[in-house]
Amino acid sequence: MSIPFNNTYANLPERFYRKQAPAQVPSPSLITANAELATQLGIDPDWLKSDEALAAFSGNQVPQGAEPLAQAYAGHQFGGFSPQLGDGRALLLGEVIDTAGARKDIQLKGSGRTYFSRGGDGKSALGPVLREYLVSEAMHAFGVPTTRALAAVTTGEEVLRQEGHRPGGIFTRVASSHLRIGTFQYFLAQNDPEAIAILADFAIERHCPEAAQAANPPLALLESVLKAQATLVAQWMSFGFIHGVMNTDNSSISGETIDYGPCAFMDDFHPMCVFSSIDSGARYAWGNQPQMALWNLTRFAETLLVLIDENQDAAIAQAETVLSTFTDRFGQAYFARFYAKLGLPKNAPSDFVETTLKLMAKHSLDFTVFFRVLTQVAGGQGESGFLALFDKPDEADTADAADDAEEWLVSWRSATSDAPDVDAMRQANPIFIPRNHRIEQAIEAGNRGDFDIFYRLNQAFKHPFTESAENADLEVPPLPEEVVHQTFCGT
Repeated sequence: MSIPFNNTYANLPERFYRKQAPAQVPSPSLITANAELATQLGIDPDWLKSDEALAAFSGNQVPQGAEPLAQAYAGHQFGGFSPQLGDGRALLLGEVIDTAGARKDIQLKGSGRTYFSRGGDGKSALGPVLREYLVSEAMHAFGVPTTRALAAVTTGEEVLRQEGHRPGGIFTRVASSHLRIGTFQYFLAQNDPEAIAILADFAIERHCPEAAQAANPPLALLESVLKAQATLVAQWMSFGFIHGVMNTDNSSISGETIDYGPCAFMDDFHPMCVFSSIDSGARYAWGNQPQMALWNLTRFAETLLVLIDENQDAAIAQAETVLSTFTDRFGQAYFARFYAKLGLPKNAPSDFVETTLKLMAKHSLDFTVFFRVLTQVAGGQGESGFLALFDKPDEADTADAADDAEEWLVSWRSATSDAPDVDAMRQANPIFIPRNHRIEQAIEAGNRGDFDIFYRLNQAFKHPFTESAENADLEVPPLPEEVVHQTFCGT
């Protein structure tokens, strides 16, 4: 058997999904497949090179043991509730048990129209496939919980989008599950408490089995998801990552990053940085992500009230007690990440992080380069490179910038007692990130059938904390004419 499927979601009642075969595509071609991940999933990596694998990853052949289905879910999209969304361009092929004993979903994205397509074609342009492959694998290398990339193919057909006709592609995604806050919201909107109970039991068994032994399992589930989301968002922010579309249907119960649509990594730092073309109100700006995570979790709590306690007032009180812990949990994770980035000891003043970010915003310093160069300073390479970051000819008062840099360095030296934790800094500050202009270059070339940039970036992102002379150019921020100001969803 090519993929050792072991399915459970397909055994749930049929109102949880709609079974659907993927669409056929005319002339699929493999761009790449992730042999390392395949091995972890119990899939023979040599099989990835076969015609059978290409047929499976393109949707032209349903693998033995697969039970393709489109999952039902709802969601708040930029604050507005849609009672029915669902997998409009994705199909869950099935599940496998990986070599560590963990259950994983394997899903096709861009595999054609489903019951939930809402008039769409269910296809994917090649660009979003390349973006999600590169960014999700980079996030994995950073150590951030994320969905993974198993394969990417071209379909040999074109899809029509706002910008015109684009080559089509299909992405094969792996996740701990595709359960979303919006999955629970779907059944709340359906006034189906039985389904919510079934779903909660399923989620507990899959993601937090210890909750089954708690005095109140649904409340324990809420707490588990809250912990995972608080840690996840802190990790995002420490890498300058902006998800771009933190709707409840894009918030995973597992605490993994899911749905890389208009996502982006900051170049110059600003706390209200936004790239998503559809986030006109900056709802999901870099600095707003914690409060939006809590907003989403509150929506999740609402779906569980009927299970937490028969008395609604009592259920609300218990849920609010759990939700009230988010700020502290997020703060602990956030400061731990930034203390590591700055090489600070645990007893350093917490306001130093905010002081640092204000300095970066004031002088429009590149987020990744700032911490990269500071790590070099901590390693003994001298301060000249750091001071050069503030030498910007376009600034009105370069002397003021130099003074700010010198003053901050003195404060940093004091905060670290002249002994910054260099090892922590090297593990927290990547050298290579998926810069927006590089992703766009890979997509533009890929649309012409040239995947050399994609392959190069994919290889570099496997080791984002490791020095590489041959990839030194990938460290460099974009030139003014290369700066990407907006990113797009791709649907």
